[in-house]
Amino acid sequence: MTELLYLIYILAFVIGAIFGLVLSYKKYSLPFVIEKMDNLALTISIIAWILLINSSLIQFIPQEIIVIVSLFLVSLIIGMRPGYGRKETYVGIIIAGLIYLLRLLIGGT
Repeated sequence: MTELLYLIYILAFVIGAIFGLVLSYKKYSLPFVIEKMDNLALTISIIAWILLINSSLIQFIPQEIIVIVSLFLVSLIIGMRPGYGRKETYVGIIIAGLIYLLRLLIGGT
């Protein structure tokens, strides 16, 4: 059963990366734009990294489902065209890490 779960994790990541690449080619016409941050990608990245790093906080959904969805969303942003999704990923990781550290300081598991 563990091998099947790992296969599902890998498939979710690969499918998300493909969707992210297709989405970025449809959304952005220029090869690389450095000036602005995409609000939709930022929101997805924050949600995805919070779910991935803090998956044990949500008790009413099985943890495997949360990890599958979060891996799909993370790879959606990571899989965008080169240069896109980079800043959004950093912000998502930082916010999720801060929530994790706050959870540890408060004494939660």
